[in-house]
Amino acid sequence: MQKTKVFIDCDPGIDDALALLLALCHPNVSVVGIGVNCGNVPVELGVKNVLHILELTGQVHVPVYAGAEKPLCRDFVSAQDTHGENGLGEIIFAQPIIKPQKMSASEAILLHAKADTTLLTLAPLTNVALALQKNPKVLQAYGKVISMGGAFRTHGNCSQVAEYNYWCDPEAAEYVYANAGRVIDMVGLDVTRAFVLHATARAQLKNINNPLAQFAYDITGFYQDFHQKQENLNGCVLNDVLAVGYLIDETLCAGFLSHVDIVCQGKAMGQSLVDVGGFYKQSPNALILQEVRVDDAMQLFWQTCFNTDYKMLKI
Repeated sequence: MQKTKVFIDCDPGIDDALALLLALCHPNVSVVGIGVNCGNVPVELGVKNVLHILELTGQVHVPVYAGAEKPLCRDFVSAQDTHGENGLGEIIFAQPIIKPQKMSASEAILLHAKADTTLLTLAPLTNVALALQKNPKVLQAYGKVISMGGAFRTHGNCSQVAEYNYWCDPEAAEYVYANAGRVIDMVGLDVTRAFVLHATARAQLKNINNPLAQFAYDITGFYQDFHQKQENLNGCVLNDVLAVGYLIDETLCAGFLSHVDIVCQGKAMGQSLVDVGGFYKQSPNALILQEVRVDDAMQLFWQTCFNTDYKMLKI
C-alpha cells in the first residue's frame, strides 16, 4: 500500500506530541517534514519537543524546521497554562541530540508542496500564511490541506466562541482561508471535543509495557488536571490526535462544504464564521467536519502507538 506523505506544522503541546506519535508510528504514513509555529509554547520549546519525539520513536531522519516566533500582527499568547511551561506537562526530558534544519518552516512548506503530499496543520496558521504570501498558489500544489482549528456549533476553548489555534493568530487564519484557492478540511472542536482520553483509560497506559504508553501517561497528567479544573472533564481532549486520525482514515469524520471567514477583532476574535446558509454566495473554502466515529478513532490511536486494543479496555 502506498504511504500517505504529510508535512506537519505543529506547536507541541501535549496533544500535538501524541498526534506526532500517531503519524510517526503508523505504517501507512510518511512524515516528510515537521514545521514548528509559536502556539502552545514558544517556538524554541516546540522544536525541542519535536526533536525529543523523533528520538523517542526512532524517526531521527525526519527534518524539523523552526518557524514564526510571533503572530502576523499581534502579541503572542501561549497556552502554557494548558500544556505546562515546557509544553509536555512539566515532565523533564533529556536535551535532544539531533538538531533542526536551518531552513524556516514557511520555506519548508513551499519546498514540500507536491500533489502527493498532504499539509496538516496542528497549530496557529502563521507559518502557512507566510508561505502563502511568498507563493499565492502554494496550497493548491498540495494534494490536500487539513487544519485542526475552528469551532462551528460548539463553544470555544479559549473564549466563548474561538478555538485556540485560530484565536492565537486570527489574521493568519483569515488570510489562509481567504487566499488558499482551495478547500481546507477543518477539523474543529465540533469533532475533536468528543475525542477524549478518559481518566480510566489514561490510568491503564501506566500498565502497558511500552515506552510510548509511558510517555503518553506521563505528559497527560498535567493536561488532565487542567481539563478537570477548566471544563469539569474527567479526562483530556486530544484535539490534534483526531486530526492525524482523519489524515489516516477520512471515514472517521464527515461534514459539509461551506465558506469560512475568521473574525480578527473584538470579543469574537478567532471565531470561525461558517456561512451555512450560503448568504454571501461565496464558493466553499472549507469542509466543516461535524461527525466523528470516536471509538474507531481511539482504536486507531491505541493500536498504532501502544499495540493495545482500546475497545477491550474496561472504561
